[in-house]
Amino acid sequence: MSAPSICVGLISDTHGLLRPEAIAALEGSNFIVHAGDIGDAAILARLAQMAPVTAVRGNNDIGPWADALPQAAVLEAGAARIYVIHDITGVAADPSGARFHAVVSGHSHRPRIETRAGVLYVNPGSAGPRRFSLPVSVGSLVISGAMIEPHLLALDIAPAARG
Repeated sequence: MSAPSICVGLISDTHGLLRPEAIAALEGSNFIVHAGDIGDAAILARLAQMAPVTAVRGNNDIGPWADALPQAAVLEAGAARIYVIHDITGVAADPSGARFHAVVSGHSHRPRIETRAGVLYVNPGSAGPRRFSLPVSVGSLVISGAMIEPHLLALDIAPAARG
């Protein structure tokens, strides 16, 4: 019998705004990754009520609460090793050589999934205030054994709630 799937919810660039739509999209996650530019420690506290949180500091995260956050972190979920960093340009080591299965980043506000040298790269985009014409989005990784299935979800934001 195979192990049950593990769902890792992905969120980034909330910039102090944790939308109800993002909370709903992350509901049921076994783990949550916040890839930086959190904006407020209360966001991490709210996410931690849903699932264990792995979070990194973004370039806009300042103050004593943010100083406690690492620049990069590793989440082991099932058989998957996930490297988390805010700005993808800050990845110092070769993720495939370091035996990471996935790299999760934020910073650009652009949702994206790609594979390079056998490593999955996912940017869930920005779940906070809308920037330019980019979507407000989150993501997830569904891990089944050695397989990782990435997903991006553009949030349906009501006109009155647009940031």
